[in-house]
Amino acid sequence: MRALLIAQKIYTDNHNPLHQGNVRIDMEDVLIECVPNFSEGRNLETIEAIKSAILSTPNINLLDIDIGHDFNRTVITMVGTPESVLEAAINSSKVAYELIDMQQHSGEHARMGAVDVVPFIPLTNASMDLCTEIAKKYGEIISSECNVPIYLYGEAATSTDRVSLPNIRRGEFEGFSEKIKHQNWRPDFGTIEFNKKSGVTATGSRNMLIAYNVNLDTDDKSLANTIAGKIRTSGVLKRNSRGEKIPDNDGKPLRLPGKFKSLQAAGWMFDETTAQVSMNLLNYNITGLHHVTESIAFEAQKLGLQVLSSELVGLVPLDAFIEAGKFYSSDGEDLSEKELVNAAVVGLKLDVIDDFIAEDNIIEWTISKNRS
Repeated sequence: MRALLIAQKIYTDNHNPLHQGNVRIDMEDVLIECVPNFSEGRNLETIEAIKSAILSTPNINLLDIDIGHDFNRTVITMVGTPESVLEAAINSSKVAYELIDMQQHSGEHARMGAVDVVPFIPLTNASMDLCTEIAKKYGEIISSECNVPIYLYGEAATSTDRVSLPNIRRGEFEGFSEKIKHQNWRPDFGTIEFNKKSGVTATGSRNMLIAYNVNLDTDDKSLANTIAGKIRTSGVLKRNSRGEKIPDNDGKPLRLPGKFKSLQAAGWMFDETTAQVSMNLLNYNITGLHHVTESIAFEAQKLGLQVLSSELVGLVPLDAFIEAGKFYSSDGEDLSEKELVNAAVVGLKLDVIDDFIAEDNIIEWTISKNRS
């Protein structure tokens, strides 16, 4: 009830009066997406308890649960009204902090806390400002009641150093006991006392991103990371002939920018024999699924490798599939939405690992299915 009242106040403060043009917008017509990442991908009882905490919240649509055993990480996608999303995020986080001990955690994916990141994303009739205020309220409550230091990132970031989630996460759980003491890395909410069991959590507001991985026919993660460095926005460090970093006038290492804008990428392992380029597409209208897939295939070929398959983590907007479908179709303008989606699935090799069910992976179609 408290989370509901808080969210109502946040909504009223950010939407006063509650009108857009001549149309009145009720709170029930506002939809927020939340994609919390939990550092547990192996203990199904813990994952089920987190899931139950979300499902017990009124007005929540739980759209997807992506469980990664090797990453030891679970990504949940939920959509609901502002008050329901805030309440579900708080309740599920409390369950995770109780059941997950980061001192016993290991996994392939970078992580810094039992609840690693909790982003709030504007959907129907929602603004970025509203999502920022919800993130701040989440941080206030969690830091106070769970004794977990909270960092704000994305559009909610309080400094340029904290806009990028990988920048906050650098050093991971093992490094945060010292990192949190530095003046530049004091948490936005909570004390500088490191929580050895739960770690730290990032929350914030952002546009919808696409978490997308492309798998290669090699077990050498360094080759995947080489490709990632060529395509990601941040590129790679400049080095001299001796392999040493080249600093700028302020002593910071210079970088060679990568090929694409709005792209994060790194080399990881899909399983023991398969390396992958793991990516976040921060703006799919600028850098799309087909752009990165084709570029990875090109770079892989130069290294004597091939793309085996790809996978999505969480849900994807329909527009992203439509654009990829047009790229992989010779007559894209004459195809239906479903035909374009099918073309994208085949072109991106999303159906190689397992059957790809579009209704469970495209956010608009999933919401429509849940309402029917």
